[in-house]
Amino acid sequence: MNYKGYQGQASYDEDAKIFHAEVIGLRDVITFQGTSVDELEQAFKDSIDDYLDFCTELKRTPKNAILS
Repeated sequence: MNYKGYQGQASYDEDAKIFHAEVIGLRDVITFQGTSVDELEQAFKDSIDDYLDFCTELKRTPKNAILS
């Protein structure tokens, strides 16, 4: 998954029937999850937007993303 230059990587937990994922290429840890691909993609976008908003609030530059 790619969004705003950030890349997410997911795995599927068969027992829990849920996708677990994280943004890769950052020192900060950003994780997200979903029960469907659509839900996972939306959670990824929401997580990136939240991260960028958080960085703005703290007046710090977001960590470099992996550019696609």
